[in-house]
Amino acid sequence: MAVSSSPIVSPLLINIRTNLSSSSPELPRFSIFPKPTIRKPAVVISFCKSRDGLANDEKKLLLERYGYDANEFVSELFPKTSRRRKEFQKAGKGKQVSPEDPKPPRTTHKLLQVLGGKARRKKLLSAKGMDVRPMMEVVKGAAFDILQAAGGCPASLKPGRWLDLYSGTGSVGIEALSRGCSEVHFVEMDPWVVSNVLRPNLEWTGFLDVSVIHTVHVENLLERAVQFVGKDQSFDYISVTPPYTKVDYRVLMDQISSSALVGEDTFIVVEYPLRTDMLDSCRCLVKIADRRFGRTHLAIYGPKWALKRRKSEKVTSDSSSKNSNGRLKCLTLLAFHNSHSA
Repeated sequence: MAVSSSPIVSPLLINIRTNLSSSSPELPRFSIFPKPTIRKPAVVISFCKSRDGLANDEKKLLLERYGYDANEFVSELFPKTSRRRKEFQKAGKGKQVSPEDPKPPRTTHKLLQVLGGKARRKKLLSAKGMDVRPMMEVVKGAAFDILQAAGGCPASLKPGRWLDLYSGTGSVGIEALSRGCSEVHFVEMDPWVVSNVLRPNLEWTGFLDVSVIHTVHVENLLERAVQFVGKDQSFDYISVTPPYTKVDYRVLMDQISSSALVGEDTFIVVEYPLRTDMLDSCRCLVKIADRRFGRTHLAIYGPKWALKRRKSEKVTSDSSSKNSNGRLKCLTLLAFHNSHSA
């Protein structure tokens, strides 16, 4: 009986047909079928710098559609560029720039104190760092000594209204209230300083009820004085302690002098840095004092009668010192004569 077998397919795709019923030693017949090959179509892609050209993502999709690796294709075309990109990424410069770190929280400390008057020796808060630069105590003490002497009351300040421009910690205005001033208007534009430094200092010294805080720019207050201060605009005292590098003193003093805040009997205290030219007069006021404290200068403007009083007091003090020196010389000569006569 003849048995037919199915073709045996070898791993090499060789079809082996065998006839088991045949007794003749006939060799197997082999038929080799070639393996089909898939050829990729030829693709020509050109890169050009034009506004109508494809975007990078579209180029990559086009390359992947035809079976190419976009990264290898670009690296073969532009080896230097890809090498630089890899070095750039290794160095960490290709990372996205993170946003700036938030600034540390602002804090306060107690370094200032009231020098005289009802709140003498009470400590005052001030902001750490250089955001707020209060007037030095030696300058503040000299300013109030000059004002009290010019007002005719060396022991205390003549009662009146005070305008503290660029108040910051409020140490100048609080010193004025402590020494007898009746009301102070504080002008500070930084809300954080007002809520964390100025207002706590007024509460601590007990002067919050006689104080008015204006959280505005000084320039705006000078331009719209009626809106902020009222009809009775002129002040008896005005202190000007701005940040040195952020103001033009000539422009600032022109604004103050042309404002209705200055009256005929107003005293103006100005703290200014070294190498700054200050005028000899401010509107109807004359310069009654100009002193230097290291790199800080202090100029005080006032009415003419205050300058005359200051000059007369200086002449009186000079004459009294001369009289005391003359008496001392007479006593010395008398003692010398008595010793020789004995």
